[in-house]
Amino acid sequence: MEVRTDRDRCIGAGMCALTAPAVFDQDEAEGLVDLLDAHPPRDQYTAVRLAAGTCPAAAIGLTEPGPSAAA
Repeated sequence: MEVRTDRDRCIGAGMCALTAPAVFDQDEAEGLVDLLDAHPPRDQYTAVRLAAGTCPAAAIGLTEPGPSAAA
């Protein structure tokens, strides 16, 4: 899985950091998303998908691995 964030779209709601704190954080200056791990381990996939789905600004993009890819 590859994770992308768009700080220009981010509104600082913090749902990503609450849902997947190993992958996302918020910067202290503006409260916007900080991506900690663009290629998270498989055990984080569910949390990352949930974070992307609950982001009110749709500021998180995901590229899922293909069926034969081992992540």
